[in-house]
Amino acid sequence: MYQQIEIKVSPELVNDESYQLSKIADILGIPVSEFNARLIKRSIDARKFPAYFLLRFDVFIKTQPTPEPALLDEFKDVSESPEVFIIGAGPAGYFAALDLISIGLKPVIFERGKDVRTRRRDLRAIQQFGIVDSNSNYCFGEGGAGTYSDGKLYTRSNKRGEILRPLRLLVEHGATPDILVDAHPHIGSNKLPIVVANIRETIIKYGGKIYFDSKMTDLIIREHEIKGIVVNNETEYHCNALILATGHSARDVFQLLYSKGILIEAKPFAVGVRIEHPQELIDQIQYKQSPRNENLPASSYKLVTQVGKKGVFSFCMCPGGLIVPSATAPGELVMNGMSMSRRDSPYANSGTVVAVEPDELADFEKYGDLKALEFQRSVEQSLFNKGAGDQKAPGQRLTDFFNRKLSATIQPSSYIPGVYSAPLHEWLPKMIYEPIRLAVKEFGNKMRGYYTEEALVVATESRTSSPVRIPRDKETLMHPQIKGFFPCGEGAGYAGGIVSAAMDGEAVAHAVQKYLKED
Repeated sequence: MYQQIEIKVSPELVNDESYQLSKIADILGIPVSEFNARLIKRSIDARKFPAYFLLRFDVFIKTQPTPEPALLDEFKDVSESPEVFIIGAGPAGYFAALDLISIGLKPVIFERGKDVRTRRRDLRAIQQFGIVDSNSNYCFGEGGAGTYSDGKLYTRSNKRGEILRPLRLLVEHGATPDILVDAHPHIGSNKLPIVVANIRETIIKYGGKIYFDSKMTDLIIREHEIKGIVVNNETEYHCNALILATGHSARDVFQLLYSKGILIEAKPFAVGVRIEHPQELIDQIQYKQSPRNENLPASSYKLVTQVGKKGVFSFCMCPGGLIVPSATAPGELVMNGMSMSRRDSPYANSGTVVAVEPDELADFEKYGDLKALEFQRSVEQSLFNKGAGDQKAPGQRLTDFFNRKLSATIQPSSYIPGVYSAPLHEWLPKMIYEPIRLAVKEFGNKMRGYYTEEALVVATESRTSSPVRIPRDKETLMHPQIKGFFPCGEGAGYAGGIVSAAMDGEAVAHAVQKYLKED
């Protein structure tokens, strides 16, 4: 006999398995010896004081749960199998590769950046010296944008079975098993690189190939069919199927497609700022205690409001986190957030952004379907050029940001390149600044203590999602103009984070298999 049971436990008892089993036994009215319980979900309810954990168990009465075989057990050697090219070694590309192997096809991956370990040097260069490598940074390189910017595994998808497959693969490659049960799973930027490197080893072990420092600079298309790619402007590689998984910041790829007359579309995206609070303050607001109980994680928040017809929302909230420079070319100023696995920084930060619709960008119509991309770039370059001319961030205290006032002093920040006082109310486009200005006061009404001079606003948070969508057929997942060409993941406009990108990579891998069988 099997059933699910949910119990409430205090933070002090969240790791006490004996206590939890005794509670389940009380509910069932049978001894602990007569059942087996497996934790399947863990979440926190902090709506009232004190906060408590909700634990959901699969309970097997007088029987044993059947262990699930490892997903990697189904993998076979594909070194002699038909090849499928993948552009990009982020979550969409790597999980597409894993799925291709599981169904008997050989992935060949081309990544413009460096392997995950070598990539660290370029992150240090941008953090310490403001030097931006346009092929190796927080967005480009093995593992993609998520590797060194947090490793949050949130997704809005409600298809639990599909979500579990990429999570299980992450665990089989070294991630903590906690991600299988936590309501808001998180790996951390200190641990995710190891997981990513292990995935690479799996791909190679089973016959796949990975080329680093290999930037796709052209597509070879004949009679509306993909026939190959050009790498680094010199070497041709030939294929019959290509998965494009280049991420939300691959502007040169969007421009290449546009120049070749390949259909793309400007799509809605968001632009704004990063807002940083002391983590202790957020804990006090959310848990109503400070310091927080040692078994409670650094608290987070999610805020959204409507200002006129404009949606303003928090994005990529990083409790116990850091703000990092995420430009992908010299002359840009871009912020992102990240956390280590312990989330033990004294700061909490979140993107706070306003939705931008392509039809609002009349001044950029000359760029056609690249108009949203060019607006995004113009904001990043404008903030860079108005400021210090390096990766230091312009900032204001939150109260000064609202009151259109230059901050007399700037508080300490997690942002390593440094923050200086600047009039963001003058530097940001009015269509971005005004909705956020009104929203932060509303957020303060919803979350008492949020609106404070202790909070710091820095700019620019502009890479929330791709400003371009690459169309594809709903059934075949193939581009409508080009046979064998499969847009995929965040860069194509079909995902919004590590897990959703991984799931899209898996879906596209199966679409490729079907295409090659029919071809």
